[in-house]
Amino acid sequence: MISVLQNVAVDCADAYALAHFWSEVTGAALDPESGPGDHETQVTLPEGPALYFNQVPEPKTVKNRLHLCLRPSTSREPEIERLLGIGATWVADRREPDGSGWAVLADPEGNEFCVLRSDADRAAMSH
Repeated sequence: MISVLQNVAVDCADAYALAHFWSEVTGAALDPESGPGDHETQVTLPEGPALYFNQVPEPKTVKNRLHLCLRPSTSREPEIERLLGIGATWVADRREPDGSGWAVLADPEGNEFCVLRSDADRAAMSH
């Protein structure tokens, strides 16, 4: 027997708003039956588990013990700029001078996530 990963749950103060942000990040559909004020909703990813957002009364207080790592379809740098433009904030710069590494950003509620190099970025470094 095994278990199948169904979703990644994110506790938050505003489930609909945070799901809307992550829908923009991933380009995946926000649950069409959800709306502002809903206490739970999800973003259905085309591959892998859904991102499930659950409204809770307590605020985030410490660093995430679990976080998402994103590999953009474009180059990392333009993707970082796009994400900052839709509401992400800088947390830490872990990029190296040779182009390796990653950027740590946070979503509008402070949940950290990483932006890795794209496949094209990685291929360009291997030449």
